[in-house]
Amino acid sequence: MAKVEVIMPKMGESIQEGKILTWLKKEGDKVERDEILLEISTDKVDTEVPSPQAGILTKIYFPVGETVEVGKLIAELETDVNAAASAPAPAPAAPTPAPVVASAPVVAAAAAPVATPAPIPAPAPASGGSLTDIVMPKMGESIQEGKILNWLKKEGDKIDRDEILLEISTDKVDTEVPSPIAGTIAKLLFAVGDTVEVGKVIAQISTGAAATGSASAPAPAAPASVPAPASVAAAPAPAPVAPAPAPAYTNGGGAEVSRASGKRFYSPLVRTIARTESISAQELDAIAGTGLEGRVTKTDVLGYLDQRVSGRVVAPAPSAAPTAPTYAPSAPAAPSAPAPAAAPVTPADEQIFKKYGQNVEIIQMDRVRERIAEHMVMSVRTSPHVTLIAEADVTGIVRLRELHKKSFEAREGVKLTFTPFLISAIVEGMRKNPMTNVSVEGTKIIRHKRVNVGMATATPDGNLIVPVIKDADTQNLTGIARSVNDLANRARSKKLVPDDISGGTVTLTNFGTFNILTGTPIINQPQTVIVGAGAIEKRAVVRELDGQDVIVVRSMMYISVTMDHRVIDGSLGGMLLKSIVDAIHGMNEESIKL
Repeated sequence: MAKVEVIMPKMGESIQEGKILTWLKKEGDKVERDEILLEISTDKVDTEVPSPQAGILTKIYFPVGETVEVGKLIAELETDVNAAASAPAPAPAAPTPAPVVASAPVVAAAAAPVATPAPIPAPAPASGGSLTDIVMPKMGESIQEGKILNWLKKEGDKIDRDEILLEISTDKVDTEVPSPIAGTIAKLLFAVGDTVEVGKVIAQISTGAAATGSASAPAPAAPASVPAPASVAAAPAPAPVAPAPAPAYTNGGGAEVSRASGKRFYSPLVRTIARTESISAQELDAIAGTGLEGRVTKTDVLGYLDQRVSGRVVAPAPSAAPTAPTYAPSAPAAPSAPAPAAAPVTPADEQIFKKYGQNVEIIQMDRVRERIAEHMVMSVRTSPHVTLIAEADVTGIVRLRELHKKSFEAREGVKLTFTPFLISAIVEGMRKNPMTNVSVEGTKIIRHKRVNVGMATATPDGNLIVPVIKDADTQNLTGIARSVNDLANRARSKKLVPDDISGGTVTLTNFGTFNILTGTPIINQPQTVIVGAGAIEKRAVVRELDGQDVIVVRSMMYISVTMDHRVIDGSLGGMLLKSIVDAIHGMNEESIKL
């Protein structure tokens, strides 16, 4: 039997621990690969943890209710060595026996000349080693596939547990996938750019004596595995020695940029652009970042590329000191920079130029923008949209915020904006009109018992993302303000995880940020309501005072409710809008304590 470790998974950069909610299996139970072992809770989301392999659950290390640090061993499985060892025999010609290698150990050393070279690439583990499958992770309930952006390791490389193995892109976010175990990369089953279904095996990691280096006698066998690629098609295995001449600007687009340089963090998107456009680490370090805490954004990198192509900056030579942000103009490599920018003109591009003329620029949508476009078209096709608009007097909120914003920020460490007030009003409106807090599945209406409010947030790369405040109906104004600040900051710095943007039951979009009075937004499916908030303006309005009509100056805002007319009629939508406006009017010193 071969042991397989199950560790507490990392559910996001800011999450360091998880609480075990329930074990769905007990010691001695058989489990299938991807069958749910347990449920955990983090400070952001509750989720399920699948089994990495098929086998028998032999040991549970932590009971229900225990809080465990990310990366700690929480359970052990045993897999059937004999069944696994016999599996590779009929498959020497198939380099990707994904379904068979749940735990395909290498046969004893005596059998190595016969069975080992075929199923296992260069880093063949010593006796007692095994292969662990790495599957495309499920990054959210509605996400069924992911695109491989970049492999950070290649076949033959050693990897530590929790070290980043690859970067993937889903419909919603780009994220990094850490290795669940330490070992040696035995096989990469998909190439960069491939789109892979959730749950499919994407790589295999070899564990055991050779991978961990625990056996002293067979240790020389590890270097001996370098020439082994001759029996496999993957010749690039010896290439790790090549990075020595690679720090130059002309790195062919293949040089890797580390995730962090000093205190500066580079997102997967920025690193992908840097690799594709041959931007060295020295160049990235010299770019002035406009993102949160000075981070380099996609816009910063593309702006730098424009300057480099025009000759206004010159990439540093390999010997240039990393502290030289001015890019010595003596470097002769700059004139060659425009070459990669000249992308081939496709037949589709030719048709566009024929239609619009040559005085246009063709820009390919990135993956996120493609998905946004598809989602918007799908929403309009799915739901008959109806928008209702009302005027709200927000003078009470304006005064309340002005009175408490300094003390609130000093006490809570976050700024008090108008968004928490609006979300609180939406929650009150949904609570009074529960049949607006619904989704539609075929001919069935799904009424949600919790109000999860999404807030449309613009990202530095020009796209829009909608992080969700879960269980907003259980939070007071201060709690909502903290959630708003946390999600907004992580959205702009690309630190959101997929669960942060799933599960919404209603969305708020704030036109007022751009001084727009009102609008008719598109519903964020599968929700049935989106609320719009316009700019706050001081206007002269008529009020009754002591039985007399008087003209007063008040802070006014237009509130819109766009609804899915399949399930929300005008009367119900009108009641929701009225309830939201009434809740806004009721916010004052007496009703809200900050």
